[in-house]
Amino acid sequence: MTNKIIYWTATGLVGLMMLFSAYAYFTDPNVSAEFTAMGFKDFFRIELGIAKILGALVLLIPAAPKLIKEWAYAGFGITFISAFIAHSANGDPVSAMIMPLVALGLLAVSRIFQSKIG
Repeated sequence: MTNKIIYWTATGLVGLMMLFSAYAYFTDPNVSAEFTAMGFKDFFRIELGIAKILGALVLLIPAAPKLIKEWAYAGFGITFISAFIAHSANGDPVSAMIMPLVALGLLAVSRIFQSKIG
């Protein structure tokens, strides 16, 4: 029972973080401006927002096939590491660099406990 609680807590937090950030990608002009300031084209923000929604749904829906969940874990892992690198390279505040690492840690906990609950 403890493993399920840890799994769903970590997975729920990752899923909510991704859904909230995807929402911001589509609605917050400041986020769009930040992507532009980092040198990314606007289509990348939209593509990433859609991918975050799909990945969050895959992780949060219990009936999703495990193979598809593995792809979501890999995609989010790459996204969080890339976000850390992008924020670091642009000289953003430490708080902007820490959040992707926190998300990566939660993602790792989710993945580890997913295998423990079967």
